[in-house]
Amino acid sequence: MKHYCLDLEVLQGTYCICKKLPSYLINDIQYKSSFFSLTKTADEVSIVCNQGVIPTNMQIALEKDWKILKVVGPLDFSLVGILANISSLLAQASISIFVLSTYDTDYILVKKSSLSEAINALKKGGHTVKCL
Repeated sequence: MKHYCLDLEVLQGTYCICKKLPSYLINDIQYKSSFFSLTKTADEVSIVCNQGVIPTNMQIALEKDWKILKVVGPLDFSLVGILANISSLLAQASISIFVLSTYDTDYILVKKSSLSEAINALKKGGHTVKCL
């Protein structure tokens, strides 16, 4: 497997991962959030968005305090092993991740408390990480 030296950026803001969000709030939240991802399967609907746009009085499943590392793209679909390399480096550092992919690139979410360790692990693995 080829090793890539990637450029990553830490997006500004703190994010959350949630489910069981009332559908009437989804449209509003996507416009208030600088990053918004909705994934729907037969089993659930998961949303990743800025933590501050979720009403605090809601009874929803919510994982707070995530930071997002963006792989600077666009990435060609023929590239192999990009996420495998990143996830391996972070796993070796005992850092849990949540991953999203789009047409152009990949986003790796790490807990805010693990961000410094994640950046160090990625840099030791030959990647560059820029904080925006």
